[in-house]
Amino acid sequence: MWQNTSIIDKMYKKLAIQVSLSGLSFACFDTLTNKVISLEKIPLEKFEKNTTIEELFSNAFLKYEELKAGYDQVVVLHSNNLSTFVPTPLFDEEYIGSYLQFNTKVFETDFFAFDTLENYQMHNVYIPYVNMNNFFIDQFGTFDYKHANSILVEKILDLSKNSYEHKMYIHVSETHFEIIVIRNQKLELYNSFEYKTPEDFLYYVLFTAEQLHLNPESFPLELLGTIDEEHPLFKIAYQYIRNVSLLEVDATNNQFSEKELREHFILLHS
Repeated sequence: MWQNTSIIDKMYKKLAIQVSLSGLSFACFDTLTNKVISLEKIPLEKFEKNTTIEELFSNAFLKYEELKAGYDQVVVLHSNNLSTFVPTPLFDEEYIGSYLQFNTKVFETDFFAFDTLENYQMHNVYIPYVNMNNFFIDQFGTFDYKHANSILVEKILDLSKNSYEHKMYIHVSETHFEIIVIRNQKLELYNSFEYKTPEDFLYYVLFTAEQLHLNPESFPLELLGTIDEEHPLFKIAYQYIRNVSLLEVDATNNQFSEKELREHFILLHS
């Protein structure tokens, strides 16, 4: 017997969800045409103050039909600062927990995971949100998960092909940002910083540049994430660093704006 299938079931073949303690974002992809069909951001502040992250996810799955459709692939991206990159020659899975103890407090009960960036001979060791993974197991049964910064660093390295000078990229979120410095398609520095004011942001950027002997008059800085030319962080960077720009994104034949593509860069490249 012929059975009617919803348009969502026909079109949405891949679902990518980016999760953090401040909320979640998701994108639905039609893998046949390689197009993004829908894109949503659901911050925790949209709900009542006492709403837990688990309640937020439950509410989101009730509200958004896209999250309940059938998918060939589901990818969950964990976004936190509990990660570190390790060169492949120095990586040993048996001692996976030891790498993070140098930049964050770890506990015996922590669960550790890692992503392999094969093209760049390194691994990203991190602590995923186990409670969120358990929630998604109930929703989807099986899914893949990665750390958001694995996607970020790998794609930035891809973009740096044929570029032999030092280049700094900064991915901006509402309360923190990641600095990535690339040279000769190799990762020279990755770090994550929390900030409250534009001056905090500027201090960490200039301090990083000083440590790497980068001259603010000459090195190029590209910004992506939650930022545009009117953002206070862009304006203060523009005052002190000569070559500042927003990361170029291709919005041709795309229903989303350049600002949206820049903000959801990680999710859309998952």
